[in-house]
Amino acid sequence: MWPVEDTQTPDLGTLIAKWLDWSQASDELHVSVSKVRQLIREHQLAAAVPTPGAGQQVPAELVMDGEIVKGVPGVCTVLHDTGFDDREILRWLFTADETLPGRPIDALRENRGSEVKRRAQAMGF
Repeated sequence: MWPVEDTQTPDLGTLIAKWLDWSQASDELHVSVSKVRQLIREHQLAAAVPTPGAGQQVPAELVMDGEIVKGVPGVCTVLHDTGFDDREILRWLFTADETLPGRPIDALRENRGSEVKRRAQAMGF
């Protein structure tokens, strides 16, 4: 996890190009806004305020073809259970890892989630 005041920590607004507000996320997922809130609360999705005053939003890349990207709910749950908050989960998912290679979110979107899940579980130990 990154310390809160670490100046080396990537900014979410820089790491994540496109964000969806809860209404847009509900449209993309074909569910109600209250269901989006429930998915966030249950750690099936992660959300954060990307820039001051923006309001809480969901990264667009967590959704693909009208569904939450396969593996995202499991990774979010595992990382949350190890003490990560949503901002830290998003930083981890969207930060490039040359040993993966690429970003964990890209691996999940490309159906290469086994290694991502293994690494998320290992972070708890």
